[in-house]
Amino acid sequence: MAAPLEGVRVLDLTRYLAGPWAAMMLGDYGADVVKIESPKGREFRPPGAERDSYFFLSANRNKRSLVLDLRQQAGREVFEKLVPSYDVVIENFRPGVMEAFGLGSARLLGLNPRLVYCGISGFGSTGPYRDRPGFDQIAQGMSGFMSLTGTADSGPTRAGIAIGDLLAGIFAAQGIQLALLARERTGRGQVVEASLLEAMVGILSWGAGMYFERGTVPGPAGQHHPLSAPYGRFRASDGYLNIAAGNEAMWQKLAAALGREDWCEDPRFLGPLERLKNRDALTEAMEVELGRRPGGHWVERVNQAGVPCGPVLDVGEVFADPQVLAREMLVELPHAEVGTFRTTGLPVKLSGTPGAIRRSPPLHGEHSDEILAELLDPGEIARLRERGVLG
Repeated sequence: MAAPLEGVRVLDLTRYLAGPWAAMMLGDYGADVVKIESPKGREFRPPGAERDSYFFLSANRNKRSLVLDLRQQAGREVFEKLVPSYDVVIENFRPGVMEAFGLGSARLLGLNPRLVYCGISGFGSTGPYRDRPGFDQIAQGMSGFMSLTGTADSGPTRAGIAIGDLLAGIFAAQGIQLALLARERTGRGQVVEASLLEAMVGILSWGAGMYFERGTVPGPAGQHHPLSAPYGRFRASDGYLNIAAGNEAMWQKLAAALGREDWCEDPRFLGPLERLKNRDALTEAMEVELGRRPGGHWVERVNQAGVPCGPVLDVGEVFADPQVLAREMLVELPHAEVGTFRTTGLPVKLSGTPGAIRRSPPLHGEHSDEILAELLDPGEIARLRERGVLG
């Protein structure tokens, strides 16, 4: 069946990660995404390199590539010719850059009133920081996220992936789809904004709620849930596992699974507040028992008891995990430069209108002629290429 965004056409002017991720999500669910690229080449691909970097490949599947020099007036004129036949434009320049090109949201919505124009930036288009450059780790730190991550000994700690970029991309894709839905009712497009800082502040959830309720600033959460125990990371004989005994019944089942029913009578562990207060003692006691057997034993035993438990896997182990493979979260496609292109699968499954990974990331300018053939005759395409406007 048709994918949910089939028929939606997207012009992707983005670079790095947040913007490409947003555009890729639309492509995964059927949109025709045209990546507008500079004749100078791609980010993170040194001159003469034989292949694109993993950084580019991980965020640019399901796209076509058009090389178009927007620094030249002729390139901007070609772009303006494209806009009326597309539904979405996504850019992640600093606020004001598109206006400097003469391609700001007001201009493009004038050319196509049904257009959804999405701008992604570090801090948003207003406010005292609007003109600052924004990168992922800056947003992680300024949002409060890093202050909640890590331990008292480690100090503020970044996430192991560019979570600010990725969340900004996810929220941008959500905003674009909401704007497309609204367009069905109103007939008009609109401007969608997302920023790295707002994405990170927006997911603070109960971290912010604790501050709002208590008026005290929460510290690093460490390896354990700040509001529940035992709920965290524990060491078995051969590595780490996570256990989440989220209520009193689960606590009693866990104690029985570890062969320590006596803990349920221990005054230190009698109720949720006691276990939180005595978390260090409880963790130490649990790790004595868990250390007697390997993690795989405990994952099976604790889950069978009805308590959530899972191993802490490295990335290689993740993509050998039977559940990950059963849910098609590893996809392989042919690619002209890397041979076999491996990528993560689609995290959202739709029963009636599923998405799909149809295209490997495109080669630089791979589809320029194909895309422009809708607008220009072959002679004009050749003349523009001679002038360096196209690639």
